[in-house]
Amino acid sequence: MAGHSKWSTIKRQKGKTDAARAKVFTKIGRELAVAVKFGGADPSANSRLRDAIAKAKAANMPSDNIFRGIKKAAGELHAIQYESIIYEGYGPGGVAVIVETLTDNKNRTASEMRYIFDRAGGAMGTTGCVSYLFESKGVLVIEKTAKIGEDAVMMDALDAGAEDFFSQDEAYEVLTAPENLSAVREALQAKGYTVLSSGIERIPQTHATPSDADKFNKMLDMFDDNDDVQEVYHNAEMQEN
Repeated sequence: MAGHSKWSTIKRQKGKTDAARAKVFTKIGRELAVAVKFGGADPSANSRLRDAIAKAKAANMPSDNIFRGIKKAAGELHAIQYESIIYEGYGPGGVAVIVETLTDNKNRTASEMRYIFDRAGGAMGTTGCVSYLFESKGVLVIEKTAKIGEDAVMMDALDAGAEDFFSQDEAYEVLTAPENLSAVREALQAKGYTVLSSGIERIPQTHATPSDADKFNKMLDMFDDNDDVQEVYHNAEMQEN
């Protein structure tokens, strides 16, 4: 599980400022728009939209913002069309990095992504140069509760269709096939579990050590601060603070 624990990411994000939280809401709003574009505005018939709504709720995004974003994407309000583009490259020490973006100006985004890679002493590569090092999985983080033992939670997760189960210090992580994410999440929620986050993640199959940890962390911060960046995945072995 090293290098991809979703729970550790959630813990780092808990201290975000209001400005950073607003940036997260903006990025989730783009995901809602793209989900509606590809599957329609009815969550009951669009699993991708259900996943995006679940992500929005997990981030404490106000319901008004969620429904406004869906309406905008459905054409009831003025909508901006976003394009999904994935960039791959290397960080310091050859660490593999994948950056998922949603943009309304691909030339601007490509230039900014290349700048961030270069600034960190890395390099942006070609499509497919590192993606083979990752496997896509549905990842759910479930809140731990004293009322239900770990074995019972694991059995409920597996019965719901999960592929794997891990116990972290403060939460459980559940892995699923990407296409089963919605069904597993909804089955666990129906049993009363609190899902802290859920989404399709890229799980690294190998790991590398950054040659300059400070530069690598600054690179991750620069990606996070970029409005077009939705998700960043890497295979770095990171030291917990």
